[in-house]
Amino acid sequence: MVKCSDLSIWAELQEQAHRVKHVSLDSLFEQDPDRATRWTIKLNGLESDFSRNHISDETLALLLRLAKERDVEGLRDQMVSGTKINNTENRAVLHTALRTAKDDPVYVDGQDVMPAIRSLHQKLAKFVADVREERWLGATGQPIRNVVNIGIGGSDLGPRLVVSALREQATGPQVHFVANVDAADLMGLLPKLDPATTLFVIVSKTFTTQETLLNARSAREWLVGALGEEAVAQHFVSVSTNRDAVESFGIHAENMFAMWDWVGGRYSLWSAVGVGIALSVGFAGFQKLLAGAALMDEHFCTAPLDRNIPVLAALIGVWYRNFWGTSALAILPYSERLRDMPRYLQQLDMESNGKSVTRDGEPIDYQTGPIVFGECGSVGQHSFHQWLHQGSSFVPADFIGVRQDDMHRPEHHAVLLAHMQAQVEALMSGRQDPDPARTNPGNKPTSVYWLETLDPYTLGVLLALYEHKVFVQGVIWGINSFDQFGVELGKKLANERLKREKASTPS
Repeated sequence: MVKCSDLSIWAELQEQAHRVKHVSLDSLFEQDPDRATRWTIKLNGLESDFSRNHISDETLALLLRLAKERDVEGLRDQMVSGTKINNTENRAVLHTALRTAKDDPVYVDGQDVMPAIRSLHQKLAKFVADVREERWLGATGQPIRNVVNIGIGGSDLGPRLVVSALREQATGPQVHFVANVDAADLMGLLPKLDPATTLFVIVSKTFTTQETLLNARSAREWLVGALGEEAVAQHFVSVSTNRDAVESFGIHAENMFAMWDWVGGRYSLWSAVGVGIALSVGFAGFQKLLAGAALMDEHFCTAPLDRNIPVLAALIGVWYRNFWGTSALAILPYSERLRDMPRYLQQLDMESNGKSVTRDGEPIDYQTGPIVFGECGSVGQHSFHQWLHQGSSFVPADFIGVRQDDMHRPEHHAVLLAHMQAQVEALMSGRQDPDPARTNPGNKPTSVYWLETLDPYTLGVLLALYEHKVFVQGVIWGINSFDQFGVELGKKLANERLKREKASTPS
């Protein structure tokens, strides 16, 4: 596989970066009064403003050539059609199939996966309705009031983010999340719950994930201590593929929801892994989340590259990472409900593109995925924004705002948005002062994403945007964004250490 750094377009982009690094963002707006309009794309409740980036038409043309030469469109089409683009694990990558409303067949190993997806949705819809409408009762005949999702990584971060983001629209049982194997996570929650009205959802594809299973066994012990062994089947369900292990735990097979190896963990909130989302906002709300993501899928697959939101976001990221030498990306949601967004995107981006070899296993000589960090913006202003404004590092930032006052507190919302817009302005234009310590240099790039309102549909649009952005960057860098072998060694060493300690402990 030809590395992107070996292409002539790579050298041209390096020369372009050398030519334009002295050009200020303010001057770009002065030269083009329509810049804000030209570099903003709207898509059903999402407005993406790329105007405050160090990108000119000339630079974009070069970046689009890079995307063409790396066959972004071809790999995209292979992904959504079921081709096994996860070459290191010989797997298809079909999270897009989970959210399409179309009935067109999608084949993996000659089998159409769409009937299985539709069947899962029917099962999930019935289960959610039974719990929410109090037909699913606990061992003592009481309805479920609290749901505890026990999982880790992709089995936790996505659903946790969505449930938190949509909490004002929740109409079902309260949904909690436990991920950390530190007992403080689970044991800090259980005393607040009533075993008789609590349902546990154990999310583990193999039903062998050490942290998840240890938490699940501790939760089971707590429940059995209060309600007896026979209560397990009425208070535990699972999302897994390992039927034998699930049944051995005490969960009935009919209460196990399917997973497939063509959906990676960090792309799985759209699957049965999102059962906590559906329990919180209802299956109809979950379907709206899927529909929003499907809209972005359609846009990604059909919009020309120069007006394609995920493609532009990805190319801008490559421009900074590889030609401006940036090492990080700040994610700054100006919404308390999106406070988990930076953590979710850390996994999506850093686990996907934290790679240093090509798809063919050849070492690379250029930078790949950046450090992703962030915080709810109004809180972050009082911690690390000082570093963004006056620090010695050049760091691009994504701002995410919600235009509509969904909380019906106009004074709060006005202050929140004023701060967001002021931060964007300060990063771009800065301010000179006779006192160097008070000078803000400015000229710091930002991309601004506006949601008209924060609801399941627009959230689905936003999350799918970031998924496709990460994918495009992986294609350009020539890496496989869908494996995560880097986390395996630590797991193996931990298990070996535990075995040695157990063997050395007197019985």
